[in-house]
Amino acid sequence: MITRCATLVILLVATSLAARAQQPSTEAAEAAYVIGPEDVLDVAVWGNTDISRTMPVRPDGKISLPLLNDVQAAGLTPMQLGGAIAAGLERYIATPMVSVIVREVHSFKVTVIGEVKTPGRYELHSRTTVLDVLALAGGFSQYAARNRITILRRQGDAVRELPYDFEKITRAGSKAGQDNLCVQPGDIIVVP
Repeated sequence: MITRCATLVILLVATSLAARAQQPSTEAAEAAYVIGPEDVLDVAVWGNTDISRTMPVRPDGKISLPLLNDVQAAGLTPMQLGGAIAAGLERYIATPMVSVIVREVHSFKVTVIGEVKTPGRYELHSRTTVLDVLALAGGFSQYAARNRITILRRQGDAVRELPYDFEKITRAGSKAGQDNLCVQPGDIIVVP
């Protein structure tokens, strides 16, 4: 009797753990790469080389594929885009299997303006903090107001202003990891 109960408990725990493993965590969902304009994609349709191809995402966020014409790519993850393409191809191909691979990232750009040595637009290829971008810009000029930096971030139709106090973040003993924001594509860092 005890062995049956123990076996049942083990099965219930294993089933619960397996169900959790299949569901992506919210952190993983937030960390999934989102395709943007100018990214280069490999779209492969299993067993169909006429539709499979490598292509850039146009400035309007779309890609062009045979049979489907224009397909919205920007704003989707590679998995979501693969699903959308497969759904569109179902009219022409029985159970299409589609994979989308981001070959080159070109959509992750941020701008630094104001009192830095090299203001400009920077193309990034990985998770990057504000301090990293300021270093890319060559650091501050002698007139920079380091405690009044602002990050302009577009959210829908609105632009949000995020204050960034360089002095506070770099002060010895501060918890810089908590305050040093990661930039997002399209951010503008203003150094007065």
